[in-house]
Amino acid sequence: MHRVATIQMASGSNVTANLQIAAQLISEAVNMEAKLVILPENFALMHKHPTDSINIRENPGSGPIQDFLSQQAARAGIWLIGGTLPIKTDDPLKFRAACLVFDDTGQCVSRYDKIHLFDVSASQDEHYCESKSIESGNKIVVVDTPYGRLGLAICYDLRFPELFRCMLNQGVEILGIPSAFTAVTGKAHWEVLVRARAIENLCYVIAANQGGYHVNGRETYGDSMIIDPWGVVLTRLNRGAGVICADIDLKKQANLRTRFPTIKHRKIQCQPPTE
Repeated sequence: MHRVATIQMASGSNVTANLQIAAQLISEAVNMEAKLVILPENFALMHKHPTDSINIRENPGSGPIQDFLSQQAARAGIWLIGGTLPIKTDDPLKFRAACLVFDDTGQCVSRYDKIHLFDVSASQDEHYCESKSIESGNKIVVVDTPYGRLGLAICYDLRFPELFRCMLNQGVEILGIPSAFTAVTGKAHWEVLVRARAIENLCYVIAANQGGYHVNGRETYGDSMIIDPWGVVLTRLNRGAGVICADIDLKKQANLRTRFPTIKHRKIQCQPPTE
């Protein structure tokens, strides 16, 4: 078995302060003997305006946020999934919402760019249009780790089950899902979506959410959780910043997939997106 951790934050508009909090929570996860740790979406900055994120964009492989993640992973000897951070694109007015994976030596071994962008009206008074400042990714990412085959998705991606079916074709065993679900959509759909992705793919799901009130006036839902392949919530954290841990058992998962072979019973196979 392997111990994994989900970190929940209520990030603000000060990058330095957010990184200090993230470091404290990573330390707590390490003290709880976690070896794979996931930070939430926008862990380093919940912007007041999209230009705030554009202003802190980093070049791939270089920048203070990436250095922070690398140092934290190497210092603690953990695999660290760095929520999301803004990475530069050719368009000076946009960025990629990138989820970076660092191994226990501090090397960045994988990157997933958010594919599905949150262009919605969550309520009468709450509107979002991520595509104005974020450039969509187009590659599905499943990476080998010492703790299993890890597939990456970000927040709004949860609503598109075909993405996870494509990951299943790549042998995914664990889903890491950094998020910043709104309070409105989270109350309605968060648990249903997260547990559904676990059940239909017979996967462990490590879902790290933002949870609280933010200085930009936004409220996020929280309720970060770790779920087993049968859809059982192993642990969860309601609101505020904190850490939760659980053990994942890949032998138990393999046994379940053998006894209850829904994966093999599929009749329709998905095709990954093309560039």
